[in-house]
Amino acid sequence: ALLTVQSGLAQLSTLIVSYSLSAVGAVILLVIGYIAAGLAERSIYAGLGHVHGFDETLRHFFSQVVRYAILGLVVIMVLGQFGVQTASIIAAIGAAGLAIGLALQGTLQNIAAGIMLLALRPFRIGEYVEVGAISGTVEEIGLFATTLRTVEGVYVLAPNSTLWNQPVRNFTRNGVRRGDITLSIGSWNDIDFAQKTMLGVAAADRRVRRQPAPIAFVATVGDSTVAITLRYWTAAADFFAAQIDLTK
Repeated sequence: ALLTVQSGLAQLSTLIVSYSLSAVGAVILLVIGYIAAGLAERSIYAGLGHVHGFDETLRHFFSQVVRYAILGLVVIMVLGQFGVQTASIIAAIGAAGLAIGLALQGTLQNIAAGIMLLALRPFRIGEYVEVGAISGTVEEIGLFATTLRTVEGVYVLAPNSTLWNQPVRNFTRNGVRRGDITLSIGSWNDIDFAQKTMLGVAAADRRVRRQPAPIAFVATVGDSTVAITLRYWTAAADFFAAQIDLTK
């Protein structure tokens, strides 16, 4: 009986040592893999930046794909440290494909939507867009979500499927934007003078395009007030700054 106990303890000790070494190796592998994935992502992003004319949006997307691919391989290698056969892992993933697809339906939709956004390009990085209740400047199109910054400086992370399934209003793509500024004056005031003054302010601002020429017109007439609208065009990049200055 004593020999049996000693033999069992020896086997247990060997098993503990074996799994401890596997655990240490797995941790080291995870750390190295995580660092390597980050380095690869940054290297791909920087390398594609030197390719003339390569789209900024695709730089972000491809670098993220490389990162997640490396992390996936690292996970498989870590499981191999504990004796799990790679072929078994692949077979298990294949067998559980339907269940995984149902469980990750939203995530897979985001990935598919991200691919469609990159293929059809309804917006690019740096463009100002409005999608449903979401509006802002596109900062990054990722594998799962898109990052935007609102005019108030608020960070917005929108799922790709949300952006893909709704109409997109891109205020930057055409290069120019129309602005309207409405001023109310008393009905007893000189309307012609007010219109000429507004057109003069627009003409003095170099950001206002000469063609189409700015116009000033009576928008509405009330009991004691008249609303006059100045309509003008600017470069999309100058829109907000010009609107603020002209409103003054």
